[in-house]
Amino acid sequence: MAQVQDFIMNLSVLIKPSSVIDILIVAFVIYKIIGWITDTQAEQVAKGVVVLLLSTQLSEWFGLHTVNFLLRNLMTVGFIALIIVFQPELRRALEHIGRTSFFRTKWMENVTETKKTIEEIVEAVKHMSDEKTGALIVLERDTGLEDIISTGTRLDSAVSAELLMNIFTPNTPLHDGAVIIRIQENRLKAASCLLPLTENKNVSKTLGTRHRAAMGMSENSDAIILIVSEESGVISYANTGKLYRYLDANSLKEFLTEEFVAKEDKSLKIKFWGTQNNEKNKEEQQ
Repeated sequence: MAQVQDFIMNLSVLIKPSSVIDILIVAFVIYKIIGWITDTQAEQVAKGVVVLLLSTQLSEWFGLHTVNFLLRNLMTVGFIALIIVFQPELRRALEHIGRTSFFRTKWMENVTETKKTIEEIVEAVKHMSDEKTGALIVLERDTGLEDIISTGTRLDSAVSAELLMNIFTPNTPLHDGAVIIRIQENRLKAASCLLPLTENKNVSKTLGTRHRAAMGMSENSDAIILIVSEESGVISYANTGKLYRYLDANSLKEFLTEEFVAKEDKSLKIKFWGTQNNEKNKEEQQ
């Protein structure tokens, strides 16, 4: 009994609160990393790295000195290679961190204008869907898309259904490529822009370049990309690397309103009420 008590006392000394917090932080970071690389090419690379680490440790335990030497040197050189291989995932992770509420500086200033912009976009998408006119519309959010804008023709114009329909009319100079709309400013920034194609190998073979480009853009940013199929007129959108298809005008409008008006409005209300409460507390203290 005394030995059990001594063991528990020694264990309580070893397990400090700081150690528990340290373990929880590391576990959380590992969990997030696994989430970021799931269903990407980096997932297979990560499995290979785990096998390599296990092989290195096993070679040391079994006294395979030559194999262990080669594996350790391979790991040293491979560290640089991993940074290159995981570059898209590292970029996505840093952008995800940068989009947290601690770093956000962009707030909707004119909800009425934003709603009008959404209505213009939905009207254009519905018309192009009925006419089976292919379209690719990128709605910028917190992640800046200046590098994508620079690949196309700058317009910086007000968003209107007529302008969007005119841009995507077949055989016009700007119809090939994507349109970039900056929702925070309610401005159409550029047309005929080039988007990165998806790296997901599990994408259906039936999807064309337009859908693959939309998914690729959503994998590399927090933008929402709208697609109108030239073959079927089906309305789709890509978000966070996933594709959602077979929308109608009403469901598209509801979705865009929720994403660009309702969520921002809630954030502003939280900020507003927080400010009011702080002012109220100050008055009570006085």
